[in-house]
Amino acid sequence: MAAGEAAGDHGGGAHGITGELLLDGFILLGAALAFVLLFRRLGLGAVLGYLIAGIVVGPFGLGLIESGESILAVAEIGIVLLLFLVGLELAPARLWRLRRDIFGLGLSQVILCGLAVTGLVLLSTNFTVAAALAIGLPLGLSSTAQVLPLLQSEGRLNTPLGERAFSILLFQDLSIVPLLTVVAVLSRAPADPGAPPGWLLAIYAVVAIVGLVLAGRYLLNPLLAIVGRFAERELFIVTGLFTVFAAAALMDSLGLSMALGAFVAGVMLADSPYRHELEADVDPFRSILLGLFFLAVGMMLDVDVVLDRPFFVVGMAAALVVTKVAIIFALARAFGVKARAAFVLGLLLSQGGEFAFVLFTEAERALLVTGAASSLYGAVVTLSMATTPFLMALAKRFGGVKASTRDDLAGPGEAPAAGAIVVGHGRYGQTVSQMLMGANIPVTLIDSKPDQIDLSGEFGRKVYYGDGLRVDLLREAGADEARAILFCNDGTALDETRLEAIRMAFPGTRILARVFDRRHLLALGDNQIDGTFREVLESAISMARKAMELVDLDDSLIDRVEEEFRKRDCDRLAMQKEEGDLHAGAEMSFGGPESLDFDGTDKR
Repeated sequence: MAAGEAAGDHGGGAHGITGELLLDGFILLGAALAFVLLFRRLGLGAVLGYLIAGIVVGPFGLGLIESGESILAVAEIGIVLLLFLVGLELAPARLWRLRRDIFGLGLSQVILCGLAVTGLVLLSTNFTVAAALAIGLPLGLSSTAQVLPLLQSEGRLNTPLGERAFSILLFQDLSIVPLLTVVAVLSRAPADPGAPPGWLLAIYAVVAIVGLVLAGRYLLNPLLAIVGRFAERELFIVTGLFTVFAAAALMDSLGLSMALGAFVAGVMLADSPYRHELEADVDPFRSILLGLFFLAVGMMLDVDVVLDRPFFVVGMAAALVVTKVAIIFALARAFGVKARAAFVLGLLLSQGGEFAFVLFTEAERALLVTGAASSLYGAVVTLSMATTPFLMALAKRFGGVKASTRDDLAGPGEAPAAGAIVVGHGRYGQTVSQMLMGANIPVTLIDSKPDQIDLSGEFGRKVYYGDGLRVDLLREAGADEARAILFCNDGTALDETRLEAIRMAFPGTRILARVFDRRHLLALGDNQIDGTFREVLESAISMARKAMELVDLDDSLIDRVEEEFRKRDCDRLAMQKEEGDLHAGAEMSFGGPESLDFDGTDKR
């Protein structure tokens, strides 16, 4: 009987915990839904909506949720996933190209803005220098979670302005580790006797980064290739999350930043053919957990402290924004950025960032600042974030950030099932798709240029918007069921890594590709593609035939010349692929100094 009662108590306790979690989840998600929708509608952004929702339901608001600390512990995984996705955008070649902006402009911004805001804190309070640094240095950072989605939604991330903003934000994210180290050095809390010295942590960091890079190259990429053969999206999700958590856990076990580990994991996969698939699979988890992070931050904001000093909060937020705009403008001008773009860059990065909340928490643990001070400056960060949408409206007047007005374009996920998918609906793709339609083959058309989609619509063609080289987007378009995918894009955007990922994701689908020239064809490598078509080859052959006809050459000679040219071209291409040298088989060409003889006697 006692055992039965104990079992019943245990089951009831578990049920009670589950019910409590469900109720908390219902309250949090409901508040988030309501406030994010409202703030999106007002053009104020999702981040501010999450923060206000957390304030309203938290212990300092309506008290519907008792504590935000436990939620914050889980939600910090959202920051980790954000850094992983940032790393995925940074192929080593791009990282090297942006090195001046990252390590020059980014470093200068973190140091100068951090020290300037520290000076503001010292002038406006009676804080010690250590406490002012613990508050001022974090306030010098900007909001990656707010700025990057804004640039992505406006299609400006890969513009010069977007890349400079990205470079500064990246260095800010990298600076979290040294800033945490600064807080630890200034700490007034009793030292942990088991903690390793700083120089040993630096060695740990280097060894861990090298180890992660080697693991990515020799273990993770082969694992992704195996997963890709199964074409199971769930496996990609598991593999992506496993990669992030493994890298973050490794860094955390060494006493380093989990976010740094996730970032390194992203960088080592940035050149992977599965980058876009991983990005699409991990991003929903990042969005949810990052929203939960901002909810928890809002819940921990002591509203009473803020209400006691409202003018200080407003004045400090205004001073923060003005100071950062002025410094970033001056730095950007020093790095050769034009005045208008420099001013827009300053407006874009003028707010405080989400990592300030993390650093404020560490400063509290280090006994550098009180909980009241942390809440007060947390409110300053929140208010500065609220100014960003209004400042971006001002930036649009300067032509720096254009509003996205194309929310009317249908994505490939809305397309009905089709026998073929044609990627690229320019001049080449139009001809290909019309011939397929003439044979009564259902076709899904995809293009990434809104103007081209509009033009095609004028002729009654439904073209879906998106990057048709992404595996996740092709899957949405029904590539698993399609009999063929035809890449009719301009230029050389289709490369070997993308083609390999597409081939492995859709092994039962035929793939044909338009290639720009011989170099592009060779660059695609041996990916078992079903057909490649050099865009000018056939028209050039047709023109040469017409010229020979006009000078009255015999038809049989014209046919023999074309046949011999095609044979030599194929043989030369095979030699170039085998030797990896564009000059291989030069003697196969007609007219060269060492060309092979051909009996092209004129039989007119």
